[in-house]
Amino acid sequence: MSARLSDVIGVLEAAYPPHLAADWDSVGLVCGDASESVDSVTIVVDATAATVAETPERGLLLSHHPLLLRGVDSVAAHTAKGAIVHGLIRRGSALFTAHTNADSAAPGVSDALAEALGLVVEGVLSPADAGEHLDKWAVFVPPEYAKPVREAMFDAGAGHIGDYAHCSWSVAGSGQFLPLDGASPAIGTVGSVEHVAEDRIEMVAPAGRRGAVLAALRAAHPYEEPAFDVLALAPLPSDVGIGRICALPARETLSQFVSRVSRGLPATSWGVRAAGDPDAVIGRVAVCGGAGDSLLHTVASAGVDAYVTADLRHHPADEHLRVSDVALVDVAHWASEYPWCHQAGALLSAQFGDALDVRVSQIRTDPWNLEKDA
Repeated sequence: MSARLSDVIGVLEAAYPPHLAADWDSVGLVCGDASESVDSVTIVVDATAATVAETPERGLLLSHHPLLLRGVDSVAAHTAKGAIVHGLIRRGSALFTAHTNADSAAPGVSDALAEALGLVVEGVLSPADAGEHLDKWAVFVPPEYAKPVREAMFDAGAGHIGDYAHCSWSVAGSGQFLPLDGASPAIGTVGSVEHVAEDRIEMVAPAGRRGAVLAALRAAHPYEEPAFDVLALAPLPSDVGIGRICALPARETLSQFVSRVSRGLPATSWGVRAAGDPDAVIGRVAVCGGAGDSLLHTVASAGVDAYVTADLRHHPADEHLRVSDVALVDVAHWASEYPWCHQAGALLSAQFGDALDVRVSQIRTDPWNLEKDA
């Protein structure tokens, strides 16, 4: 049983597109040769010495958290992270990471968390921007020059909407201007107000092409000082992003809901803790796998009754509870993301079947390992 590593990577990147990763993140193939084959995939939240040890020879270790997220200047075998890399390479194994791209994908980490808790996903808590950032250009030009200006802007990268090119809109109007001393007008004379027929041409262009589009416009426009507007368009939300908004199958109290969370997730020394009225009725819930206190402001206006996430800090939680009735349910970081391992495993098993041994590690990589009763 085996599969080419590049094929496995293709399936993972289709499900968890790398472009969804945050710009500070490090995702993808860490070590290994994509042209070679792997006999198995072991799926974990963290790449540790223990999870590497259980990864078979010629196997892929699929980790949610990046091993090399922060800068390192050595992966020598005597270093903690270097030992992991060397251990994998020695046995002909590979390491691949799907982190914030798996967080934002649909389905992704928070979908797996919602499923583990028996929740029905209704939407994205913090949607990612849809596509690239765009400008709207509006250019005013004499009708006889409208075509060359339009074509020049198209050639510079403007006018694309989805699978369509050369997209623009025009309307006829009237413009006026007064050439001052020092001007060299293409139409009219210095000191006299000139009224001219002009077309207003509108089209969109990627914000990254702003300089090229401007240079093309100026080169093709007959005026010494072309009149134009450039408006940055607001990014549109999409069906991918961080966190999910969910519904319970039936309303229950916060106390009952906390018990549901405890039953749905693997046990940890961190446990499950909550803040709110135990008798408050919970019907709609926001969830975010991993550290989620950066979304507390979003949660407060999301129309939910409770928020399940990990790593809630004292002060952000306290400030939230002062201004919002949304109850907080805090779980271990590892436990909130572990359900994703089963999601990724089901994905690979469905794609490769018996050709690839897919396993979810049972090793708890939660760093907190000791608890003491009060």
